[in-house]
Amino acid sequence: MAAIHELAALELAAHFASGALSPAEAARAFLARIEAWEPRLNAMARLGRSGAAVNPAGVMAAARAAETRWRAKQPLSPLDGVPVTIKENIYTRGDPSPIGTRANEDAAPQAEDAPPAARVREAGCVVLGKTAMPDYGMLSSGVSSMHGITRNPWKLDRNTSGSSSGAGAAAAAGYAPLHLGTDIGGSVRLPATHCGIFALKPSLGRVPIYPPYIGRVAGPMARTVADSAALMNLLARPDARDFMSLPYDAADYTASLDGLDPRGLRIGYLPEMKAGLPVHPEVRAATLAAARALEAAGAKVEEMKSFLSVELLDGVARFFEARSYSDFAQLSAERQAKVLPFIAEWCTWRAKEFTGREVFSAYSAYVALREAAVKACQPYDFVVSPVSPILPYDAELPCPGNDPHNALPHIAFTVPYNMSEQPAASLNWTCSSDGLPIGVQVIGRRFDDAGVLRLCRALEQMRPAQRAWPEPA
Repeated sequence: MAAIHELAALELAAHFASGALSPAEAARAFLARIEAWEPRLNAMARLGRSGAAVNPAGVMAAARAAETRWRAKQPLSPLDGVPVTIKENIYTRGDPSPIGTRANEDAAPQAEDAPPAARVREAGCVVLGKTAMPDYGMLSSGVSSMHGITRNPWKLDRNTSGSSSGAGAAAAAGYAPLHLGTDIGGSVRLPATHCGIFALKPSLGRVPIYPPYIGRVAGPMARTVADSAALMNLLARPDARDFMSLPYDAADYTASLDGLDPRGLRIGYLPEMKAGLPVHPEVRAATLAAARALEAAGAKVEEMKSFLSVELLDGVARFFEARSYSDFAQLSAERQAKVLPFIAEWCTWRAKEFTGREVFSAYSAYVALREAAVKACQPYDFVVSPVSPILPYDAELPCPGNDPHNALPHIAFTVPYNMSEQPAASLNWTCSSDGLPIGVQVIGRRFDDAGVLRLCRALEQMRPAQRAWPEPA
């Protein structure tokens, strides 16, 4: 058997069923893994009065309960006893949720689990702890006034990107096989590409969340497509608290995962966005290699033109600035001073002067981008593109370029599909010349989450040999 921390969620569950391994043994192994890595990575959120990243006693109690159920052949789900981490902004009963910022350092404990957390607990998954995120989940980095700097396990001076920064680092470092993140502009996919893992941004409403918001979704992050599909079987169950959720579809995402024949599929290949940061040559080469692999397997691949303009991307940036400034302006001066200064400058420098007409113009940019993305993708079964145009940047920076007046140029390939509600995933393809991960993005038509998972599974089997996962020094 491989080392316990190297086992996928489905492998762990198979060992639990056979008795070859117990949930308690697995929990101890993952707690040890966190202890070995965490001083270097800072991936876990330290919450509550204790300031502890994990509660070993609580973890072991949950694991022993799962062990009892497996021995009685009465598991709560196929993933009973499998460890999971949960992003800090996904509410968990009894834990505060400061949303990454010291402005909320005195946040009260939550009274109940948000839907994604409720689903994994109901399934018997062992929650190891909460993962770190930047202030308010903005700007796609691992820099937080509350949690400090989260570092990339592949290279500690590199950024994980964000805002599911801790989840991305934890997955790459082997803290657990399953992780829950959220995504409103690329926040599970960007950490996935920079940390070399897989992440799915589901269709809006596929995974119930609370509180719901335009473009915001919760999604699975893991080392394999199959583990993410298994987690989707739990997350997609209905919850009436999300008034934006889709009608429940009882599809088994794992049952249909294998066997997709690329022959005859129409694939759009989108190498450039013509807005935001230029695409790094190694990112471009990886995306082209994935497209060519699909073409060699019989798919019809056609290069797409960009549907995003500089003006449209700036409109979406203004939409996010207006949203965040509304939250920031409601804080007292004392609390405002605790927000990461970069975030404070980013959300105030022009939004504080926005008129009602300008705010509505920013909202209209979101609507226009939604229309443009759906229209551009409509001729194709799937689209393949870069996830991030760049390789992982400096760990200490809150965004590439460190410019609060131009803070979102790296989300041009990801944010359109939050606005359009389409499913999109990041799958690691290869690594750069200096060993940093490079993922490719797979986008499907609205509501075709199963199709995106199936194509990612096919690409997972086509991709080059992968590097061994990083180990603590």
